[in-house]
Parts: sequence; structure tokens; C-alpha cells
Amino acid sequence: MANDNLHEVLQNLYYDMMPISAQMASVAKSLAGLGALFYIGIKVWQALARAEPIDVYPMLRPFALGICIMFFPTLVLGTLNTVLSPVVKGTHQILERQVIDMTLLQKQKDVLEKQAMLRNPETAYLISNEEFDKKLDELGWSPSDLATMAGMHLEKWQYDFKKNLRDAFREILEMLFQASALIIDTIRTFFLVVLSILGPIAFAISIWNGFEATLLQWLMRYISVYLWLPVADLFSSMLAKIQSLILERDMQLLSDPSYVPDTSNTIYVIFMLIGIVGYFTVPTVTSWVIQASGASGFLRNVNQSALKTGNIGAATAGATSGNITGRLIK
Repeated sequence: MANDNLHEVLQNLYYDMMPISAQMASVAKSLAGLGALFYIGIKVWQALARAEPIDVYPMLRPFALGICIMFFPTLVLGTLNTVLSPVVKGTHQILERQVIDMTLLQKQKDVLEKQAMLRNPETAYLISNEEFDKKLDELGWSPSDLATMAGMHLEKWQYDFKKNLRDAFREILEMLFQASALIIDTIRTFFLVVLSILGPIAFAISIWNGFEATLLQWLMRYISVYLWLPVADLFSSMLAKIQSLILERDMQLLSDPSYVPDTSNTIYVIFMLIGIVGYFTVPTVTSWVIQASGASGFLRNVNQSALKTGNIGAATAGATSGNITGRLIK
């Protein structure tokens, strides 16, 4: 619950910081206006210098970006968040279902594990005070019985000490696991706030010639950082599902009366360590989801394809002309 509350605090922080981007829009307007003036001037000068008709369509780009800058919080950020928020909600629901299933299985396993230890006379007195007192009452006051009592007290103390030590180590790992998720979410919120505040400046700079790719790079980074939380939720749900499968296997083994349960929780500790390390791979995995090359890369591929097509056509025409010429000479 505390973990969820901190995530809600970070989400509210992001929405509280979004209006600051409207203040940056006033600074970006002047930069965008100057960039639009140079952009349109260069396009018109190039058309006049080449004695070509002026193409109006490319000149609409600065006006479209100017409209985006003027209504940046609602038009740009609002649209992106509306499109991407269902992904966050969907992955969080998947995580909640997996965690609920894992919690129920863990409770059922604890009950079966306790019943299995109570069935075994050698371990029943370790977890039950009644069985411990009952076994003490069965002993007498002979030296051998006194030695057995001392051994029983020592074994119970060792069992309790190991159990408390495992529980403490488990709580530390769970705290580190939750801290890793909060670190990812905190860095994500910081990046989103910075991108949101400086977004109008990025849009204004993209109007200038040579900086067109700034717009696509900003969109790519914003979407990529926004998807950190869904990817982290998917990773957590995967770990929860794996632990659920392990719990189901352990419950099947506990149904065997001759099975001696292992209370060390080694597998659980291993998956906690994997989860702590795995959380820091979320940014790398998210960068694989979305890529942006820009219009220049697309045009370069088109030009290369056209050049190859032209070379093939020229070679085919040359071969055909050679064949016709050879037949005429004959």
C-alpha cells in the first residue's frame, strides 16, 4: 500500500508540473517565429533562384508547429498522455492480478507447510509450543532425559533464530525490490517533467533548418520514458507468475505425507535478487520498443532505391539496344 501511495505521489507531481510548460510556450513563441521567418524565407528564395513555382505545402510546417506550441499542455501532452495512459493502466491491472494470485498461493502454501511439519514428530515441536511442552512432559528427570531437554531447547532456539534471520533478510530484499521500482518511477517522472517543460523549446528549435529531427527525437524520448512504468509492471508480473508456478509445484509436493518441506525460501530470495537487478534493465528494454530515424533517413532510402532502379533500367536498355544493333549489322 505504501508503495502504491508513493507511485500516486509521483503521478500527482507530474500533473502539477505540467502547467509550467505553458509558461515556456511564451519563450518558445519568439524562437519559433524567428525560425519560421528564416525557414519560409529560405524556401521562397530557393524557389525564386531556381525559377521554380513556390511550393506552399512545406511552408505549412512552421504554422502547424506554432499551433502545437501555443496549446502545448492540452494539444501535445494531453494527446500523448491520453493515448499512452491505457497502456499503463492495462499493464498495472495485469500486475495486480498476478500479485493477488501469488498472495493467495503463498497463504495456502504456508498452511500446508505448517501441517506437513506438524505431521512429522521430529519437526512438530519446533513450530508448535503445545507439541514442545507435550514432548517435554513425556521425558523424565534422568541425565539422558535432561540432555534431551537441553538439546530440544537448543534446536528450537536455532530454528527460531534462523527463521527470524531469514525473515529479516527477506524483508530487506523486499524493501530493496520496492525501492528499485520507486527509483525507476522517480527517474521516469523527472525525465517526463523535464521533457514536458522544455517541449515547447524543442518544437521551436525543430522549425529551424538543420534541426528538423529535434521534433522526432523529443517524441521518441517522451514515449520511451513514458513506457518505463508499463515495462516495469510487465517485468514484475512475470516474476509474480514464476513465483506462482513455483508455489503450485511446492503445494503439490506438500500433499505427499513423506515430503519434508524446505523452509529456507532460497528460490524466493533468488527471484528477489533477479528482480532488483532486472529493474535497472527497463530503460534499455524500453528503448527497443520505439525508434525514430527522421525524414532524412526515409528520403535517403527512397533516393537509394530510385538510383538502383535507374541503374537497372539503364543496364536493361543498354543490353536491349546492343542486341538490336547486332541484329541489324548481321
